[in-house]
Amino acid sequence: MIDHDRRTEDKLRRELVKFSKWLYRLGFTPGTSGNLSVRLDEQRLLATPTGTSKHLMTCADIVLVDLDGRQLAGAKKATSEMGMHLAIYRHRRDVEAVIHSHPPIATAFACTGRALDEMLCQEAVMTLGPVPLARYATTGTDEVADSLIPFIPDHDAILMANHGAVTCGDSLFDAFQKMETLEHLAHIRLMAHQLGSVRTLEEAQAFHLRRARERYVQNAM
Repeated sequence: MIDHDRRTEDKLRRELVKFSKWLYRLGFTPGTSGNLSVRLDEQRLLATPTGTSKHLMTCADIVLVDLDGRQLAGAKKATSEMGMHLAIYRHRRDVEAVIHSHPPIATAFACTGRALDEMLCQEAVMTLGPVPLARYATTGTDEVADSLIPFIPDHDAILMANHGAVTCGDSLFDAFQKMETLEHLAHIRLMAHQLGSVRTLEEAQAFHLRRARERYVQNAM
């Protein structure tokens, strides 16, 4: 049993490093910004540390914390933004991983007070749906978690005013894909408005797409 648990933890540490590097290469985590976490079990999380480049991070840098935010292991300190991760895990039992990063275009929308709630293309409905904008909160404080809580139950992606974005999913890969898709949809919205004559999907069209998404999810289970 111990060997199995050790293999699981080692695998998740490697995944945290892998997806941290992918986010860095996309330009979503410049400097030492951004943070990732994943459930290890019902009581514990593995998370990226504070003050560490996601490009240079190693498996040994990963920290272990409990669901109350207490650090259990790790030479470095846990991210100061652990509160947002804990809030999501507490309110979403289905969530296994959380990613916070600063995708440039999506963050620009967050910095101009704009949610990504226009359904311009079918992909938006089939993937993330409307992405809300959480109110401004000072990073590293309890205000961040409080600002997210109203949106956590119904959204897998949330913009954070003047800050960045957070996504969650049933795996690190799922949370990563949602962050990547969020930036893609923000880029589409930016370009569509620059071109002008934006045409949003009609409610009937969006309804049929949501039904199609429900069937797809059911068939995939």
